Amino acid sequence: MKISIVTPCFNEVENVNEFYDRVVSAISPLQNYSFEIIFIDNASTDNTVALLKEIASRDSRVKIIVNIRNFGHLRSPYWGVMQSSGDATICLASDLQDPPEMIPSFISEWEKGWKVVMAVKPESKANPFVHFLRKLYYRFLDGISEVPLVKDATGFGLYDRAVLNCVRDIHDPYPYFRGLICELGFPIKTIAFNQPRRSRGISKNNFYTLFDLAMLGIVSHSIVPIRLATMMGFFVGTLSLIVGIYYGVMKIIFWDTFPIGIAPLVIGFFFMTSTLLLFLGLMGEYIASIHTYVKNRPIVVEKERINF
Repeated sequence: MKISIVTPCFNEVENVNEFYDRVVSAISPLQNYSFEIIFIDNASTDNTVALLKEIASRDSRVKIIVNIRNFGHLRSPYWGVMQSSGDATICLASDLQDPPEMIPSFISEWEKGWKVVMAVKPESKANPFVHFLRKLYYRFLDGISEVPLVKDATGFGLYDRAVLNCVRDIHDPYPYFRGLICELGFPIKTIAFNQPRRSRGISKNNFYTLFDLAMLGIVSHSIVPIRLATMMGFFVGTLSLIVGIYYGVMKIIFWDTFPIGIAPLVIGFFFMTSTLLLFLGLMGEYIASIHTYVKNRPIVVEKERINF
């Protein structure tokens, strides 16, 4: 049987050699399987591609997809996974924060019949504040999602071919992959690990990419925010009507002694404006998600393939 190992990379010249060596060390004892190791490069601007080509010239199991430009932190890994041909596919990052040594554990659980084996990181040696915010977000997202999501999962794990065939049939152009897997309903085995700190290079995630991922998770798997906007709009509108009637009646009855004042007008104006802007932004996220589907553009455009 064949196992595909897929890793996205972008400017990881400092890590790909060690990554490759550790993957090979992890899979060497697994003599009952054949392997393909797919690197999908998101148009690196350093020597990552040249180094990958040198590795691929020595090992025919190494396959490379080079994107013609940077297609982002979601589409490129997703495309790489979709190009795998194994009976099962293992997805992990090339920055070594996803330990390749866990590969045998994934395969062992798969052999027991699990179609999905996902690594979860309840603990992390990375930035503790960012890790705390992520845990908080995952619990919030799980609370509002229509299906239970795997907490503290990053997508690092093993996916059976049957699972990925279902994903392929969906044709999602901009997927929240870990949420999509949960929506399919396959039983999921989780394995906890302590995520190590990145030792070389810099993280390619920034505030915008993390915010993009967070909003995609919300709009892809819950309509609670848009329902909340409707309910809050109804509540605030009713409250405003009551307050308006109260002030109108009091002013008519006590015309000379009841001062309306500027404070209620200012407070009401800014409260209503901030509420409207917040929920207009949420509506915009949902509309943007729909727009992505309607455009139906390719997930990525490839520049070249090697060893396929």
